[in-house]
Amino acid sequence: MAHEQTISKPTYTRVFIALMVMLVLTVTVTFIPFDKLRLAWIGVTIAMTIAAIKAVLVVLFFMHVKVSSRLTKIFVVSGIFWLGILVGFTLSDYLTRGWLPYSADWEPKAVEHRP
Repeated sequence: MAHEQTISKPTYTRVFIALMVMLVLTVTVTFIPFDKLRLAWIGVTIAMTIAAIKAVLVVLFFMHVKVSSRLTKIFVVSGIFWLGILVGFTLSDYLTRGWLPYSADWEPKAVEHRP
């Protein structure tokens, strides 16, 4: 009889506590005025790094990928790879929009509100 690997309750508790600590860190980072220092990219980088770590913890422990078969791990990695391709194509489209000229007769105008 094969022994299945499981994740223990203390491990779940430690991961949950780590997620809660990172939640508090994320909220704390939002209150730091990076934009007034012209360093908004630092705040975004910190928040995205914390979010990525939280996502990895959730996938590994709560979705049981850590103790899953090799095939499951291959599918998880390939899904992340595919997501990277989609984000890459989206960014390549978005970042090259600056060279497109505006349409003829197009000018940004204020919208009038009529009662």
